Amino acid sequence: MTTGTIIAIIGAALAAILPGIGSVFGVSMGGKAANGVMSEKPELFGRILILEALPGTQGIYGFLAAILLMVQIGLLGGTPLALETAQGWSYFGACMPIAIVGLISAISQGKVAATAIHMTAKQPTASVKGMTLTAMVETYAILTLLVSILLIFGI
Repeated sequence: MTTGTIIAIIGAALAAILPGIGSVFGVSMGGKAANGVMSEKPELFGRILILEALPGTQGIYGFLAAILLMVQIGLLGGTPLALETAQGWSYFGACMPIAIVGLISAISQGKVAATAIHMTAKQPTASVKGMTLTAMVETYAILTLLVSILLIFGI
């Protein structure tokens, strides 16, 4: 395997790992808040579950970017490309938007989700407002996923 290919693989790994770590922290924050609320109001489980799960999407986005890169360079379903070092760094850089923003946005979204869960405990009909506010953080993860995909495919 060439140095460029190894650099690209490291980029793919970071695209999967960093948003995954952020999602672990984000979902954990939401889960802690959800457990506290459901200990007193178990009937809110359905509303709270959605809020608790939202920070997990960044891990999915990072995984998707990593898979797309591995397909692009032939590691999945093809013959691996012998990438030059500069090409490897280009692919590495293509993974960084979702890797970095995915990490930060998942943690931030977990904080917003936790507060939305507490709001839902006090006002169950406000859960949709909480979901909307929590999803606003998601917007930036989606945008950076799109940037990473466009960079991976060179569009």
